[in-house]
Amino acid sequence: QVQLVESGGGLVQAGGSLRLSCAASGRTFSNYGLGWFRQAPGKEREFVAAITWSGMSTHYADSVKGRFTISRDNAKNTVYLQMNSLKPEDTAVYYCAADRRPFREVVLTTRGEYGYWGQGTQVTVSS
Repeated sequence: QVQLVESGGGLVQAGGSLRLSCAASGRTFSNYGLGWFRQAPGKEREFVAAITWSGMSTHYADSVKGRFTISRDNAKNTVYLQMNSLKPEDTAVYYCAADRRPFREVVLTTRGEYGYWGQGTQVTVSS
């Protein structure tokens, strides 16, 4: 089992920045690919960003490319999502997720590939 706990959400004005953190416990964190998803009210949960277990590869949704950065610190068992130039349409609950299998050197963009989820953290961007 992998337990994931997100933090860092909040209320920010458009153009501002936030850094989300996701702390992991349980299985060896460094062996798993990680991702961030978000879900706005009335919408499906959508992919935001992913990083492979090695940290060598990352991938972003087109809507956040150039504004968001995913990174991981295996020594701290934590994955981060740095969000800059935030827009009102970024408002959502943000979830981190871990691959259901270890050592897959591919970035995962679909929900079904992830086996472990955090409880989410709310991000609200005001205009």
